[in-house]
Amino acid sequence: MAQVPGKSTRPEKTAMIIARRIVAEVAELGLRPGDRLPAERAMLDKYEVGRGTLRESLRYLELSGALSLKPGPGGGPTLEKPDASHLMDSIALLLQFEQAPFDSILEARVGLEPMNARLAAERISDDQLAVLAASVTRMGDNIRDLDVFHETSRVFHDGLAAASGNVLFSYLIDALSGIFSSPQFANYPLQHRKKDLAAHVEVLAALTAHDPDRAEAAMRAHMEEMAEHLRKRSPEVLAQTVTWKVIQ
Repeated sequence: MAQVPGKSTRPEKTAMIIARRIVAEVAELGLRPGDRLPAERAMLDKYEVGRGTLRESLRYLELSGALSLKPGPGGGPTLEKPDASHLMDSIALLLQFEQAPFDSILEARVGLEPMNARLAAERISDDQLAVLAASVTRMGDNIRDLDVFHETSRVFHDGLAAASGNVLFSYLIDALSGIFSSPQFANYPLQHRKKDLAAHVEVLAALTAHDPDRAEAAMRAHMEEMAEHLRKRSPEVLAQTVTWKVIQ
């Protein structure tokens, strides 16, 4: 049988098998973030593995953002909710070993975000609209402050991703925009900040009108303008390979 590209044929480590069992049982028991897992002794007896293997399993889940490990009396493994930063790290590692350039992230955003805006126009709530409107107002009031510009732009795009009602879109866009928050892309001239502000105003208007066609077109124009600007201003940066170190 031919090997699936990118998929290892090595046998799965016992620690990974146990980690998957733990996560499966979390779902079966309906456990939620903040809930405690059993004590180490109970888990050793249940899974019938050595202490080193169990701790490796728990450490993997901790690195994945699925739990936290608190030492000492009253400590132990506690469930957490992974966020997009863990996906961002995984994407960056994959792209680094594929020697993929930053432009591949930009291209993905140009493709993903217009469809996300279309879904959001159909599904966005009043509370979510209020969050986006506040980010647009704050960006406009502080357009000369580069730090506020980047902060409010991230809030707008991440909030819009969540408003689509599609969890995968939400995590993907959050992770991809996180990679673009790395220092190489921090310098954004005032004239382009003003263009971004105008684009956000137009997207917000389309969302408020619950007009999917208008929202998709507005976001596509916004993302294509941003891509054109970055490709003209920083072609050498976009040609660089994405590395895990750069996004830390």
